Amino acid sequence: MTVGRLTYPLPVSLVYAGVSNGWAQWISWVLVQEGCAVDSIRWSPLSRLPDMGSLEAFFGRPGRVLLVLDDWYLRFDTGRNQEWARVLREVMPRLHDRVGAVTVTTRALPDEAVSLGAVTLRGVGPEEARRRVLAEVGLLPGAPYSRRDEGPRYPEDPPDVSNAPRKSPRFTGREDLLNEVHDVLDSGGEHGSRVLLHGPPGVGKSQAAVEYVSRFGSEYDLIWWVPAATKAAAREGFAALAREVGLSEGDQLTGQIEAVQGALGRDEKGRWLIIFDGAEDLDGIAPLLPEGRGQVLLTSQSTEWSRYGAKPYALPPFERTESVAFACRRAPRLTEAQAGELAEALGDLPLVIDQSAAWIDAHPGADIPRYLRALRPDAGAAPEVPAAHRQVWARTLDSLAARSPSVYELLLLLTFFSPDMLPVRLLRSARPSDLPTHLAGPVTEPGSWDSALLTISEIASMRVEFATEAGQETTASVVSLRMHRSFHRFIRDSLAPESERVYSATAARVLVASDPGEPGSPRNWHRYAEILPHLEPSGALDSDDGDVRRLLLNCLDYLRVRGEYQDGYTLTRRVLDRWRRTSEPTDRGVLAAAHQQARMLRGLGRYEEAERVDRSILGVLAEAGVDSGLELLRAKDGLGATLMARGRYDEARALYEEAAQNATDWLGDRYVPQTLQFRTNLALALGLQGHYEQSGKLHREVYERRVGLLGARARRTLQSGYYTARMLRLLGRLREARSLQSYNVHLMRRTLDEAHRQTLLAEHNLALCLRRDAEFEEAREMMRDSRRRLKEVSGADHPDVLMVSLDYAMLLRVLGDRPKARGLAESAAESYTQRLGELHPYAIGARNNCALTLLDDGEVDEGLRLAEESTRQMEAAIGRDHVWSLGCAMNCTAALAAVGDLEEAERVGRDALRRAIPAMGAGHVLSANLRAALALDLRALGRMEESATLERLALNTLSASHGANHDQTRYMRSHSRPYWDFEPQPI
Repeated sequence: MTVGRLTYPLPVSLVYAGVSNGWAQWISWVLVQEGCAVDSIRWSPLSRLPDMGSLEAFFGRPGRVLLVLDDWYLRFDTGRNQEWARVLREVMPRLHDRVGAVTVTTRALPDEAVSLGAVTLRGVGPEEARRRVLAEVGLLPGAPYSRRDEGPRYPEDPPDVSNAPRKSPRFTGREDLLNEVHDVLDSGGEHGSRVLLHGPPGVGKSQAAVEYVSRFGSEYDLIWWVPAATKAAAREGFAALAREVGLSEGDQLTGQIEAVQGALGRDEKGRWLIIFDGAEDLDGIAPLLPEGRGQVLLTSQSTEWSRYGAKPYALPPFERTESVAFACRRAPRLTEAQAGELAEALGDLPLVIDQSAAWIDAHPGADIPRYLRALRPDAGAAPEVPAAHRQVWARTLDSLAARSPSVYELLLLLTFFSPDMLPVRLLRSARPSDLPTHLAGPVTEPGSWDSALLTISEIASMRVEFATEAGQETTASVVSLRMHRSFHRFIRDSLAPESERVYSATAARVLVASDPGEPGSPRNWHRYAEILPHLEPSGALDSDDGDVRRLLLNCLDYLRVRGEYQDGYTLTRRVLDRWRRTSEPTDRGVLAAAHQQARMLRGLGRYEEAERVDRSILGVLAEAGVDSGLELLRAKDGLGATLMARGRYDEARALYEEAAQNATDWLGDRYVPQTLQFRTNLALALGLQGHYEQSGKLHREVYERRVGLLGARARRTLQSGYYTARMLRLLGRLREARSLQSYNVHLMRRTLDEAHRQTLLAEHNLALCLRRDAEFEEAREMMRDSRRRLKEVSGADHPDVLMVSLDYAMLLRVLGDRPKARGLAESAAESYTQRLGELHPYAIGARNNCALTLLDDGEVDEGLRLAEESTRQMEAAIGRDHVWSLGCAMNCTAALAAVGDLEEAERVGRDALRRAIPAMGAGHVLSANLRAALALDLRALGRMEESATLERLALNTLSASHGANHDQTRYMRSHSRPYWDFEPQPI
């Protein structure tokens, strides 16, 4: 109803149900902008009997009353609420000049609402909706419509990012709870807020969370729903937000998760709400919880989430009035008394009331009193599944089997997948030959498929989501379906063993048909993420079928590539436990799974266990008499990788030399791709031994062969180019290193991706080339950016990030940012110690770098202690003649000179120089720096002639390799103290 125009605004009482909170906020803002005093009132009259006098008093408030009509008000003319409809019809005509109404529902309004002359706000846009609101209270717009960043979001303007499920049209009750949850979440302020909805299965926790999003979603810029029934699903679901908000994506899930947490914590994405639904694994899911000013809503059976700052709200069964209202809406032919009896028998549990009322509604001829008698308590019922619930479920299944056998069979098949995320898309893509004949039609024909799923969702109270798919924008199909775990378990427990075998085999074939292959390809990761939750319930782990086993191996490789080493290790243990019962130890699948187990252990930093697994594989092959072939080569390759990770470089080199020769002998060609990979591993081991010349020569050979075999842009070729450039730099051949690395980075950015791990490592090596060429600012910018993006794609504790962080620390030291340099260096050293052990060469070398930062800060005694200790430890770990031991010794001379012990500095420096020349060559930059350091100590001791000779030799060496005017040559000519930075190498 539109009233006459006003010259000044009157007070407005804005009356709405809780479901229209978003509209109420926006309408209130519109009215306030025009100078109205607005009193917003949540009104929930259906919980009490109507009273005409109190109703007239309610609507008789000063000023205007504006009623917001939504789906909630449609209940006025249904069942027990018809008395409310009658009272409203009598009262409203007497108040017509003071009461206006707007409707925000797309459904037809009951007669008593139509009589109000309500104008619709849906589907008209914000400017027209504003005009209509103001007209209802007798005002004209005073100014053009203001954009949403100056007020609350227009309710039909969805959040910028949202994947929340659609609300249930039958949701009932929980009014006070939802409002209180909103108030708590909204009051979090700078530190954000967390709320937990907890309760037993079937009480409606997930539906309450969906309803919360529906009511208050317009207040957020980002809403992200995370299915959290398992740790793996929660990590995938949370990490998927990285792609939606445009963050860098890499191979590692951990990096994506940390990138999302960082963006949310920095408030880069506006006002956000993250929902973790079904979060039972606290240890697995708690690390995902973001910090910041946003809001987190969890649903769980556990109350322990309060330990993580979540305010708990128990979701009890329905109040009896809610149960009655819900049942009557679900099955209109129920009387209130019958609905009350039904609720009593079912313990007011929403899930089972929904399923029971659905059965009654679907059977109009059923005898309701008889049905209710069958639900009465059974003293012998198992407490975890009350007899009444079993009765409801049994009747539901019997009815479906009789009415629609094929839909019933489909329901049984669905129970062989995870109930939390039934694989709708995977089933749709199944080949007809993978399905029983009577299921092929319903599954593969779109209309029959959607109809079958809707039938199942109705009778089983399952959440169903529709969406359009690519290429079918005009048609919406079912894309998501979720079954309650209790119902899922009931059906599985009721099946005969033979039926279990049949449905298990069918489910496994569906998963096999969904396997895209190439688990290392990013385009396939979403498919493997879909498959993983179904491996256990489908029975795939127990299958002897070769195709099913290949699927499992691909899933393991997917987890490895994604950096999900703990989940990967757990799955390999389960796979091997089952396969070893029925297969020989030398079975290819068993060996492949064992290799994956060792890889997962290496990824977890559990190198000792990984070595035991690697050696056990070699033992199995030896016992079986296998002394040649690819299986033996793979076993040696795996053990070599573990030995390198453990810092046992001599053993790794010997193993790789043997494997490279074996590969040449057995494969017959030294330069096929397989042999080139073994030669690459040998070159890496040589580099870790400090044999840079040999390593560089071998990397160059492999690089050139790969260009010819695979092409310049192949990933393996680009990797060899990077390794070659790295060795050139370590050899001091900076001009060649920088030229090759610049070209290599250019190709990687175009061929792989700017965020690809390989590209970022290549950029890091280019930054080191720039640093050695004294282009410090460009080096800092590039290394800082590479480090940041590596953290985003791999996670803060990944070995790549530790490597770049340590190098970045030493670059900052050169640039004079000593506090930050020291902090980064000490953090990296501590991380290496925790990850690899105190006596691993990387941990020792990182501590030697820390000694330099201590000397910079004048802490010379502690610097000397750490330098001497790390030098002794490095020599013990990898030998006195290793380049890293010689570099540590040079830094030790600097510490000795700093405390004034020049004689000891001269002795240590001379000994190191004597060892460096045969190990590295007289022309290597480290040999030149050792000469220059010894010259400084001799000069301080007054031995000028020998000092001058050594200085001249050192300068001649650097001038020849770098140029007379290079920054490093000038640094040496200025009599500045040379130093050595430990640089970890990627493995």
